[in-house]
Amino acid sequence: MPNGSLEKWLYSHNYCLDILQRLNIMIDVAAALEYLHHGSATTIVHCDLKPSNVLLDKDLVAHVSDFGIAKLLDDRDSIIQTNTLATIGYMAPEYGSEGIVTAAGDVYSFGILLMETFTRKKPTDEVFEEGRSLKSWVKEALPDSVTEIADANLLGEENFAATRDCILSTLEVAVDCCVERRIDITDVLSRLKKIRTTFEKSVPMTSL
Repeated sequence: MPNGSLEKWLYSHNYCLDILQRLNIMIDVAAALEYLHHGSATTIVHCDLKPSNVLLDKDLVAHVSDFGIAKLLDDRDSIIQTNTLATIGYMAPEYGSEGIVTAAGDVYSFGILLMETFTRKKPTDEVFEEGRSLKSWVKEALPDSVTEIADANLLGEENFAATRDCILSTLEVAVDCCVERRIDITDVLSRLKKIRTTFEKSVPMTSL
């Protein structure tokens, strides 16, 4: 993939993704997960979703990669257990503590990835200690302090209100991905597409 990984684009000083590019990338990832979870009779659970496993082609279209620890679930087994652990910071609680693998675990990882993409903070950042986490940090900031946690690169003076509202709505989806009773990836994809449509309607075409 000529544009490397999402991780490269988020943390390099030589690259910067604007808000619409980030939203499009996360919609691509959600669409990939929806296909894995619902595209056939066998559910494919990726189990290790993170920025380094999201690769970008020449048009910045995102592709989910690295299925080394993916699991297959059929109609009889919507839950399985494994001793193979994924990356710290992105694993759902039930996966990290009990090795329980479900499609909902991917949704949790997607929520963390979504938070990271719009805050530019890794879940393993040194600021998250003594019981704090990326998840709790984002949740505590919504809705009134969203501009304090958003990636500063996104918050220029131009289209400030529309950008703030877009980030807020996106992070609300991310929080809903990380609660105990999570939304399905199909609902995640639908909500992100609506957020994109709303943002595009509120911003002059010359700004996009």
